[in-house]
Amino acid sequence: MGQKLKITGWVAAGAVAGALTTVSLQTVARGSLAPLPLEELQQLAAVFGMVKSDYVEPVDEKKLISDAISGMVAGLDPHSQYFDKKSFKEFREGTTGRFVGVGIEISQEDGLIKVVSPIEGSPAFRAGLKPNDMITRIDDTAVRGLSLNEAVKRMRGEANTKVLLTIFRKDENRTFPVTITREEIRTQSVKGKMVEPGYAWIRLSQFQERTVEDFVRKVDELYKADPNLKGLVLDLRNDPGGLLDAAVAISAAFLPDNVTVVSTNGQLPESKFVYKASPEFYQRRAGPDPLRRLPAAIKNVPLVVLVNEGSASASEIVAGALQDHKRATILGSQTFGKGSVQTVRPLGPDTGLKLTTARYYTPSGKSIQARGIVPDVLIDESEEGNLFSLLRTREADLEKHLGNGQVPEVKDPLLEKRREEARKRAEEEARKPASERKLPEYGVLEKDFQLVQALNQLKGRPVLVSKTQVIENKAEKKEN
Repeated sequence: MGQKLKITGWVAAGAVAGALTTVSLQTVARGSLAPLPLEELQQLAAVFGMVKSDYVEPVDEKKLISDAISGMVAGLDPHSQYFDKKSFKEFREGTTGRFVGVGIEISQEDGLIKVVSPIEGSPAFRAGLKPNDMITRIDDTAVRGLSLNEAVKRMRGEANTKVLLTIFRKDENRTFPVTITREEIRTQSVKGKMVEPGYAWIRLSQFQERTVEDFVRKVDELYKADPNLKGLVLDLRNDPGGLLDAAVAISAAFLPDNVTVVSTNGQLPESKFVYKASPEFYQRRAGPDPLRRLPAAIKNVPLVVLVNEGSASASEIVAGALQDHKRATILGSQTFGKGSVQTVRPLGPDTGLKLTTARYYTPSGKSIQARGIVPDVLIDESEEGNLFSLLRTREADLEKHLGNGQVPEVKDPLLEKRREEARKRAEEEARKPASERKLPEYGVLEKDFQLVQALNQLKGRPVLVSKTQVIENKAEKKEN
């Protein structure tokens, strides 16, 4: 435990753009450094001087240095990153599950921003926004042509500032303006309900500071609704990751005490560590262990875990731990493969460096990196097959991604052909009216094919196994 105490701050886990990354926050750099390459540093200084004196127009010195650091770090792997003041703030907001905005979950449809759901109690909720409302303008900016991320940035801002949204409500066939005052929003990362008598569904959309408390509260609600729970589906689909201690805690909720959940290995002594299903490995603050409030039956309830290509990092840690200890049956698609640890070291009060420092390993010692977790049962996303999964980017698709460290990567020569076929099918699907599109709606039995298969698994009924999915790493296929 001594090694862990050297790491200060928080530890987190995640995937790609818009997702969180596995991170341990440190304030102390390595004690000993190799001699610096003086000739190369002289070249860097010479280039800096030439740009300052010879470039067509004056260049800000601080921006030059910041860009040089960003370029150096970006050349390592997709997850190492230099944080300037703005990106450091956004990163910290992502791990806490708090941000300043209007409080809506959104998606993109026909070039506009669609309200999926207002967050209960948020400014958008109080302003009367409804699911399926379309946002056509944000202040004076037309939404059509903006990316989803650009729209999100325009709706976020400082607390107590106002944003004007122009709303088109389809079912009332009217357009109207709504002025909303931004405030701090706390996102809800845990959802759950009884989907059938005796069978519950819990979805984790992200691993945040409040996830463990919210998970305990939700499990308690479900057991009060049905004390004789026959089976539970833990839904980790499209969960990009989040805090490592939350992932260890969720794993510990289902596993015997003190068994290994995940291990890490890298150059630093602090990077060589084993995390176990015990409070000292997941509790951030002094006080009672929140998992002690869980019903004892949670340790033995039949469990199915749903994963897909969007399940990354912290999600893969939980799935890998439950799979290796044979505590759950994993259903779905091969996961993202984000199995590296990033350490964040502050460089000042408002800037920091996120650097890949270790790889993750499941309890049996398998590296997650660039391979992911292969389900026990491969299930398509719909009865018609996988319409979009092949189009999703996985870790192994990212340029300069870190290797697995155990087995060589072998690319499927037919993968691009299969992806081209999937693109055509996706385009055909997109041309259909929204009411006819076969998109899954998580947690709704009539629209969630994989959830139905998970319930079949729990009940001992036949499961419709995928006939088309191919494990992307051949070495993993051979191993399994």
